[in-house]
Amino acid sequence: MVGFFLPGDSLLFTAGALAGLGVIDVNLFLLIALLLVAAVAGNSTGYLIGKHAGRRLFLKKDSRLFKKEYLQTAEDFYEKHGGKAVILAQFMPIIRTFNPIVTGISKMHYLRFITFNVIGAALWTIGVTSLGFFSFKAFGQLIDPEKIDMYLLPIVFLIILISISPAIIHVLRDPKKRAAIKQKLSRKNS
Repeated sequence: MVGFFLPGDSLLFTAGALAGLGVIDVNLFLLIALLLVAAVAGNSTGYLIGKHAGRRLFLKKDSRLFKKEYLQTAEDFYEKHGGKAVILAQFMPIIRTFNPIVTGISKMHYLRFITFNVIGAALWTIGVTSLGFFSFKAFGQLIDPEKIDMYLLPIVFLIILISISPAIIHVLRDPKKRAAIKQKLSRKNS
């Protein structure tokens, strides 16, 4: 949870790209297997933290972040959309970190969670790492190894931008949130 802001997508892409270029000498299947195990273990740890410790936050008097109403909303959501949410959250920074915790808090059955966790983690690690590997394997001979950052950094930046764009679009679609952003910006410019 501490590293919720770290760029997982770009890390996987970069690891694949460096393996594709031969900068790191690792078999693609081994790399993906290790990343898959790490993703599944990390999500499972978050689930277990949520299941065993998270509900206690809702036993106390309602606070700004922890209200019994929010817990019921989360339970209803995961009952209806839990599988899709676990898979899709894997592709969304920040949400990827907190989704397993909320899933555990909302009492999603562990067998159901782990099934969708493995599917989401597999799609994510195989897809993003392979994209980096095969892109740089195919075009690596055109790249001067001394100038790899010239090619890799813009791609990583683009991946980060694409990763956070759904959240930005969601916020900008809501008229109340747009108005609040405009109000805050106008106060800063004054």
